Amino acid sequence: MSGRIIVLKFGGTSLGSAGRVRRAAARIAAHVSRGRRPVVVVSAAGRTTDLLVRRLSAVAPGGRPDAREADRALATGEDLSAALLAAALAGLGVPARSLRGGEAGVRAAGEFCGGRIERVDEGPLLALLESGVVPVVSGFQGARADGETLTLGRGGSDTSAVAIAAALGAECHIITDVSAVHDQDPRTDADARALAEIDPLALVVLAEAGARVVHPEAARRALADRVPLRVYAWWAPLSGRGGTRIRPAAALSEAA
Repeated sequence: MSGRIIVLKFGGTSLGSAGRVRRAAARIAAHVSRGRRPVVVVSAAGRTTDLLVRRLSAVAPGGRPDAREADRALATGEDLSAALLAAALAGLGVPARSLRGGEAGVRAAGEFCGGRIERVDEGPLLALLESGVVPVVSGFQGARADGETLTLGRGGSDTSAVAIAAALGAECHIITDVSAVHDQDPRTDADARALAEIDPLALVVLAEAGARVVHPEAARRALADRVPLRVYAWWAPLSGRGGTRIRPAAALSEAA
């Protein structure tokens, strides 16, 4: 199967209801219809991670759950999002398969509840793409060398998406709950101005200053690995036009 690979990362708000999951599936299907090969990365829907943290605290002595079991529990939020979105794609006639981070080749190192991505083995993803199947990957997690699941910390799904895009030499779209990257937080500042295009270093500066549209670690990885980014809202046109482009000077050409 030929066609340009594109990584689409859906944030928790963009998957917060059945209708939004169906819209995400329609967006992916639109890319497929234009001859692209999407690799999808998902966050846990809505407040799922917060709910899991509360439940873990409620059952653990002193509210301090075992770190290994906490990671296994927390990872289920993204796993559920991936399975639901893959099911929605199948309902549209688009072959898809949900994958945990480790199954998708995301190799992590470190301790439980504080892992970091060491590398991405792109083989499993390329094999699915070549067979015409859309991989839908659980973000926020990876597999350690001993087979254990490690979570990557809050915002880790952004980092997963950028790391996967870097391994595949692909552009990465971050689909979130704001229309673009702004010079101020549009959730709190009515005068915030949307930015049509910024350079990767400027994105890092904004992210490290507290802008919540892209996680700082993901922004730093995009800068270091020269990953072209595009940020827009889940309600944007299915073409993906609009939003903010973050493109290194020698990045891949923008999609039509």
